[in-house]
Amino acid sequence: MAYYYRLGQIPPKRHTQFRQPDGSLYKEELVSSKGFSGIYSNLYHIYNPNEVKSIGEPKPYKWEIAKDHGLQQTHLKTSGVGTTGKDYLSARRMLMMNNDVMMGICSPEQRKMDYYFKNADGDELIYIHDGAGTLYSQFGKLEVRKGDYIVIPRTTIYRFEFEEEGPLRLLIIESHGPIETVKRYRNEVGQLLEHSPYCERDIRPPHELHIEREKGDYLVQIKKQGMLHQYSYAHSPLDIVGWDGYLYPYALSIYDFEPITGRIHQPPPVHQTFQAWGFVICSFVPRLFDYHPLAIPAPYNHSNIDSDEVLYYAEGEFMSRRGIDRGSFTIHMGGLPHGPHPGTVEKSIGAKATEEYAVMLDTFRPLQITTDALEFVDENYPMSWTD
Repeated sequence: MAYYYRLGQIPPKRHTQFRQPDGSLYKEELVSSKGFSGIYSNLYHIYNPNEVKSIGEPKPYKWEIAKDHGLQQTHLKTSGVGTTGKDYLSARRMLMMNNDVMMGICSPEQRKMDYYFKNADGDELIYIHDGAGTLYSQFGKLEVRKGDYIVIPRTTIYRFEFEEEGPLRLLIIESHGPIETVKRYRNEVGQLLEHSPYCERDIRPPHELHIEREKGDYLVQIKKQGMLHQYSYAHSPLDIVGWDGYLYPYALSIYDFEPITGRIHQPPPVHQTFQAWGFVICSFVPRLFDYHPLAIPAPYNHSNIDSDEVLYYAEGEFMSRRGIDRGSFTIHMGGLPHGPHPGTVEKSIGAKATEEYAVMLDTFRPLQITTDALEFVDENYPMSWTD
């Protein structure tokens, strides 16, 4: 995370006595990354965070690669999908994956989680395509809304409560490595630079603590190595009276991303929003087009020699694509050239601006679609560049 933050009560020094009103000690917990050499936060519990009541039978929770899809440009027609499952976890349908990242959709029937979730396998990036609600975690309350990216560091214990009215559509990305702000937009102490397309003012950490003091039976489902492990605790994991550090969930709205433009067409790295091991995330937002007198606003044909490129279409009409609807994916695989559909290049000339929104995932190792994705494959897409 880019900057230090604190909420609630904390002692003046770490690892020192910090007592509750009854004289007992608050229980300190260090949540750290990369052993003890990465970012971390110190949390202060009312109860012992290890107070397990019972451990249930683990449940399988993984996705299978579709082995016979082959090398082809791919369109996943997910725009018309309704709910994808009963609750938040059963509704998560990962559609593509490699060893670094998984990407998929989630539209649960139930808007409020009656359990907590901890992803012990990876960081999560959740894009709210439709909907609004509140993320509750050990770090406090975070109000979230349409257009938000929510970065949730691994092992964060959380639950969502989404508003009951209106559509709910989430884009889910799970990363094997940490999801971070873009290194080239940070100075030597981690502050975002003046020419970064967003700054710390745009980043929203949890804004207040949500302390749950009551004893009871609290279920935490923990994702680890293809299983959901069922842990019941004697108290809520949200018993934190204060914390400080650099590791915590936060939101950044795609509507606060400021586009970088130029006289001629700018390549995708200018849209980069996050980085991680083996992939980057980019945001396409409304922007002025290139202003060279002979500029061609539509992107040029491109051969990916070392990456796969996924676009999730959020809003507007992409000038370089035909037949792609809101909420669909295109996957352009390394080893094949891709570019604008026939007729869209000439059509783009003279255009002054675009109103499109999209989320792009670029991986540096090959992606494969899952068996869950097969029902959405557009069989005609690989031939759609033929007039």
